[in-house]
Amino acid sequence: MAACKPQIEKERDNYPCQGNGKVLFIASVYTHLAAFHIPFMKLLQEKGYEVYAAASSAEGHKEDVEAEGVTCWEVPFTRSPYGSANVLAYRQLRALLKEHRFDLIHVHTPVAAFLGRYLAKTTYQGPVLYTAHGFHFYKGAPRRNWLIYYNAERLAAPWTDGLIVMNGEDFDNARRLGFEAGKNLFYVHGVGVDLSKFSTPVAEKGSVRAALGIDPDDVVITCVAELNENKNHAFLLDAWRAFIRRYGHGHLLLVGSGEKMVVLQQRVEQERIPRVHFLGYRRNVPQILRETDIVTLVSKREGLPKSIMEAMAAGKPVVATNVRGNRDLVEHGKTGLLVELGDVDGLAAAIEKLVSNPEQRASMGAAGREKIQDYSLEKVLTEMAAIYDRYLE
Repeated sequence: MAACKPQIEKERDNYPCQGNGKVLFIASVYTHLAAFHIPFMKLLQEKGYEVYAAASSAEGHKEDVEAEGVTCWEVPFTRSPYGSANVLAYRQLRALLKEHRFDLIHVHTPVAAFLGRYLAKTTYQGPVLYTAHGFHFYKGAPRRNWLIYYNAERLAAPWTDGLIVMNGEDFDNARRLGFEAGKNLFYVHGVGVDLSKFSTPVAEKGSVRAALGIDPDDVVITCVAELNENKNHAFLLDAWRAFIRRYGHGHLLLVGSGEKMVVLQQRVEQERIPRVHFLGYRRNVPQILRETDIVTLVSKREGLPKSIMEAMAAGKPVVATNVRGNRDLVEHGKTGLLVELGDVDGLAAAIEKLVSNPEQRASMGAAGREKIQDYSLEKVLTEMAAIYDRYLE
């Protein structure tokens, strides 16, 4: 940073100095913004701000953000910190920030957040908020993650006016980075879940079970997650193969798309793993969950997973890996069951335990529905409105 300072001072006069009611969201991909942040964009629009977004559309869903009246710019970020495309992304974002001045910039996802925070400060933008959807450094993370991501966050801390976290472990790590609770560190209840979509059944066209040829009496286990390495579907398939040998009337629904889809489909076909259904990206997740008996998520790491929140809102028990984020939501033995990463037999046994005990499924589902009230979208919007107001004064 010291080497950049003379150039920054020299170019100070090249940047607009007055804001005109504009807020920018930055993330690596539009998929992330479409899945989690449209309600917050609408909140800011209702407050009278023009909302803009900068991300890569490589994974789609840019049109979903644009449909909400958000001006979207294409910036070719890659998720990997080693991606060469991030050099071009840096240049394009810098050009945008030299042309526009924002009253607030809200950044997400590690790579885009790092570059966005640095460029926001060197182009003299308004305050910068960063939502950490699960730091990539965490208890049990590879040493490489700590070397790269922890040190990156230490470097970026001075460029961060406000840090928003979603789980207890990240809150503790944020304080180690020098952030102070209530001053520039805020704990919110995730990205929120719209309880109205899950609490009252609505008239829907067709049955998911009927479309898939699933008998009404068969047990359905559903995993809603992007098909990538972190979501750990290979581990789930290992356990499913062990479980299905003992129980012949279960179906596993994998909802989501991603880079691992073809590999996972090939494995299911080659190993002849029965009753696994790849549903791809779906917009009718509430309906799928209503027709589900058990929800599972076996990620290697999480921030505060929306899929578990939605499962709890639908009154379903959850089987999840005992990792940060998951255990912030799932109370073992009360709202679901937690299993250790890599414990194939333990995961299969947890699924079997709930499959064979409908009464326990019902009681855990009811407990989850009660707990998730604190994570409602309405509550989170109130929390975020207070944070936005603080920085938009």
